[in-house]
Amino acid sequence: MRKALSILLTAAMATSMLAACGSSTPTATQAPAETKAAETQATTAAEAVAEVTEAAKDAAADGETITVGFAQVGHESDWRTASTNSVQSALSKENGIDLQFVDCDNDSAAQLEAVRNFIQQGVDYIVIDPIVSTGWDTVLTEADDAGIPVIVIDRTIDDSDKYVSWVGSEFTNEGLAAGAWLKAYVADKGISEVNALVISGTTGSSAQIGRSDGFDKYVEAEKWNKIDEQTGDFTQEGGQKVMESYLKSYNGQFNVVVCQNDNEAFGAIDAMKAAGVSYGVDGDVIVISFDACTAGLQKVLAGEINADFQCNPLQGPDCLNIIKKLEAGETVDQKTFMAEPWYVAEDKLTDITYTNNSGKEVTEPLVVVDQAVVDAAY
Repeated sequence: MRKALSILLTAAMATSMLAACGSSTPTATQAPAETKAAETQATTAAEAVAEVTEAAKDAAADGETITVGFAQVGHESDWRTASTNSVQSALSKENGIDLQFVDCDNDSAAQLEAVRNFIQQGVDYIVIDPIVSTGWDTVLTEADDAGIPVIVIDRTIDDSDKYVSWVGSEFTNEGLAAGAWLKAYVADKGISEVNALVISGTTGSSAQIGRSDGFDKYVEAEKWNKIDEQTGDFTQEGGQKVMESYLKSYNGQFNVVVCQNDNEAFGAIDAMKAAGVSYGVDGDVIVISFDACTAGLQKVLAGEINADFQCNPLQGPDCLNIIKKLEAGETVDQKTFMAEPWYVAEDKLTDITYTNNSGKEVTEPLVVVDQAVVDAAY
């Protein structure tokens, strides 16, 4: 029954889904629809959705458990742990879900194998947080042929559109916001020259690509000197090793360190501390980070990280909401962007203005971290 439901659902989605952004959960903000091309096929779509709805009702009456396969990136960071916990809590037995979880340990080949195993098992849905953004078309075609809807979270897939919905962050906007903040901050501080070192995330991941692209727009526009960029693979160990290498090669030549997640920042801070380099508020080196996990915000509160740009990991409720809608035969949004604030250690700036990745000029507030902010963090 559920496999037939999925096949009907695929047909309905192909004709009726609008390319829209949004979420019905309180943790997400909605973006405007991108196209209304499917409106010309509304009658056919309505018929298909009606069939799916009846199938869903029959399945619910039978008391079936929904099986979901979840192929997670790994366990490299505090952010990843929060993401995994969020999905596992939402897709729980209490909510009628049998969740099959695979930690892929940052191995792209293992992740593809995990997804293929889910397809062979005949699960009802697959959730993927893709390690890299390419290499997915073949396996997603296999899932599509099997009638299994795929939900993508966090990072994006660039070489296939064979998934029903994506939930995550606008990584380029995070990089743009970091650049906009640094521009305003150095102006306020009277710093005339920016010499930056970047510790990037896993090469080829959409988070790394987006954050690098966004920040680099400011590097180019402001003619900053980006001395070097190397990957720390989003890990504390990686961040520390890269920073230790930088200190050997560029000691005394830099005044900004950009880490593409909190764990890399922790490693970079450890390396600078061991080398006697001052950093953070009133230090010689400005530290920028992303993710804004609890431990990261504690560093902001302590003045060790100057600014931390949140990447919201709590996508589990959105996944559950998408599955519930699909089970009911409803249309789901193709994209859901998570709501994300920007955190700073000082109250010198109240907001930043920049042109976001959609080409819109936005002014967004900066949240000065206090203990209440830390206590409320993920």
